[in-house]
Amino acid sequence: MMKFTKQNFIFLVGGMIIYVVDIGVDFWVASKYLCQGQYCWAILILCFRGLSSLITQIFSYEWFKNDWEGTDTGKLKWIFLVHLFQCGIFIRYWFALKYGCQAAFKQNNSEDASEAEPPNFIQRQAVHVVTDINMLRVFKTFLETTPQLLVQMYLLMEHGKFNFCQYAAIVMSFCGISISTVDYQISLRKSLPDKDEFRLLPKLVYLFYKLLTITSWILSISLITLLSVRSSVSLLIFLWICGFTWTLKQHTTFCKSKKMEYLYRMVVGIILIFTFFNIKGRKTKVCLSIYYAAHTVVTLGILFVYLFWKPSIIKEIYFTTVSILTSLSLVLGIIFLVVYYRHFHPTASCRLQACSDEADGEAGQQERGGTGRFQNFIMQ
Repeated sequence: MMKFTKQNFIFLVGGMIIYVVDIGVDFWVASKYLCQGQYCWAILILCFRGLSSLITQIFSYEWFKNDWEGTDTGKLKWIFLVHLFQCGIFIRYWFALKYGCQAAFKQNNSEDASEAEPPNFIQRQAVHVVTDINMLRVFKTFLETTPQLLVQMYLLMEHGKFNFCQYAAIVMSFCGISISTVDYQISLRKSLPDKDEFRLLPKLVYLFYKLLTITSWILSISLITLLSVRSSVSLLIFLWICGFTWTLKQHTTFCKSKKMEYLYRMVVGIILIFTFFNIKGRKTKVCLSIYYAAHTVVTLGILFVYLFWKPSIIKEIYFTTVSILTSLSLVLGIIFLVVYYRHFHPTASCRLQACSDEADGEAGQQERGGTGRFQNFIMQ
């Protein structure tokens, strides 16, 4: 396990600030829509916000229950109340700041290490609490941020005029997607001892791979929505069913309870609508190739429909610009994907099971709350 550094602490603080700003931007955009009489879009934005918050609070509380099993029940009741009021993520940020500060700043001197809390323990705790936060942010990204970005892009194409707060929402959505995907990979590398360090160049390649492929897909779905909202919703539901079915066949073991496991599989089905998600830590070359080949075929099919069957709409939605952006982001995204997997992706999938086997006894039980979760939660 690698160390929690000062740079990691700075990114943690920055992520917390962006999280709070993102909440404010959501309500700001929704209020603007309400003032303009666009109640449907305001409700939709708030529904994404509410669904994301509800699911992340459920998982957060469940993880606290698993990690604090056998401890003081009074603490769990207090934790439950905080999560009930949708503020559980801030407890996790408090723990992350506490352990992160100790690991990054106070443990450089040997005097700060005590027998009760040795340096390795503090480092593990810092990495694990940040890992949990980044896992929850991945949920939030694909339950709230990405759907909201889809809505904003659709409205921009449909009306062509945007105000400042709507542009701010798009910028925040792109920032949220970028930061959550990169932070996730950073936490993955730190939590699993067989993962190599995630250096600057691999971070950038991975960032552009995810961001460009997701951007191309969001633009494609936005184009379908312009043709027919019903067709767009039907496509998204079909893709979710496919993703959920594939997740069921993988027999995931992420959660301790069956109900939570099915909720997890439903969430993964939503994530699979927008990006590839490796849920078992196995080699996924074939699945990855099929996934992005299907995205490419659907994207080209949408552009084909506009060119030959809906030429009247092309001028109205600046089709040339949108089609170039869609195609270019798809091609570049696939190029970055190939570069990442050829040169920067750690080939450690065969050793993940060894990690799991090592987590036995009391020490294994203490670490299972952090590393154990990640072994069944691997996004590539």
